[in-house]
Amino acid sequence: MKFLFDINHPAHVHFFRHPIVLLQARGHEIVVTSRAKEMAMPLLDELGIVHLPLSALKGKGLLGLGRELLQRDVALYQVVRREKPHALASIGGTFIAHVGWLTHTPALVFYDTENARLQNAITYPLASQVIVPRCYQGWTPRHRTLRYAGYHELSYLYPDRFSPDRRIAEQNGLDPARDNFFIRCVSWQANHDLGEKGWSETLLGQLVATLTPLGKVHISSETPLSDSLAGHAYQGKVSAVHHLMAYCRLFIGESATMASECAVLGVPAIYAAHTGRGYTDEQEQRYGLVVNLREFDLARLQSVIQTLLERPAADYQTRRQHLLAETIDVAAFVAEQVEQAAGNL
Repeated sequence: MKFLFDINHPAHVHFFRHPIVLLQARGHEIVVTSRAKEMAMPLLDELGIVHLPLSALKGKGLLGLGRELLQRDVALYQVVRREKPHALASIGGTFIAHVGWLTHTPALVFYDTENARLQNAITYPLASQVIVPRCYQGWTPRHRTLRYAGYHELSYLYPDRFSPDRRIAEQNGLDPARDNFFIRCVSWQANHDLGEKGWSETLLGQLVATLTPLGKVHISSETPLSDSLAGHAYQGKVSAVHHLMAYCRLFIGESATMASECAVLGVPAIYAAHTGRGYTDEQEQRYGLVVNLREFDLARLQSVIQTLLERPAADYQTRRQHLLAETIDVAAFVAEQVEQAAGNL
């Protein structure tokens, strides 16, 4: 059989890379369509995944997203008509839901972001199935929803799929002589970020000044850093960032995905953003691996940082084991769902 995976973000590359390998090993043919979003296409290239670029963001705000929606729907429709896949899969899934409905092709939408209300409203009603983590807090179609025990990040950071390598981490910036800290800043241009804004440059500078005396600070940013902060920018390979993150002492960032990645690696994380996620809420309440801050200033961040660093790193690894004991191999689950969707034709 033939399956199409629509990739729109770097995190989607990681999520689907292992299911793709599993399906190829079973003799299935794979088509990957891509989007020029930050490092998504370079990451696909770095991993040797052949892909068809279909679109890029056409401007800021709702108008830019709407223009890209139309272009990408048309381009994806043409690919599906030509390739005739047995099933489509994507994270978020707006494009595959539309095209799957038009072409009568099963469309599996995997998602974990509740506050993407506009996207979900134009996606979920047309999707063949909506597949979400057990902790998902938003609306989904009652008879077309499947829940599972896990998080997107376990598709590529599950122990059977990923083992941190200190040598690779050091080759990509880890300082082996002291603690390392990872900061993530986002551009707030995604559809679920409409109306949102992130940290001020002043707050980011103050946070770096707080952490620098404690160890080496690594910053991953979707937007250019000021000259005063550019020296902290992560310079390693995109595909190697998780090796570095796994050996960091603490994560602080605006990215829920990266906070969750650190949590499943056993690294404490502070997710500081005005909108929350069901999965980071669960990782805080059930496992104590994330602190979610909806309101944040330097004093509040400093207080939480101090609290998290007072606990030994081994404590967070114990909490990670608890998390892993209660979750599944998400990559294997994804591959099974894609095969089943095609089998139901």
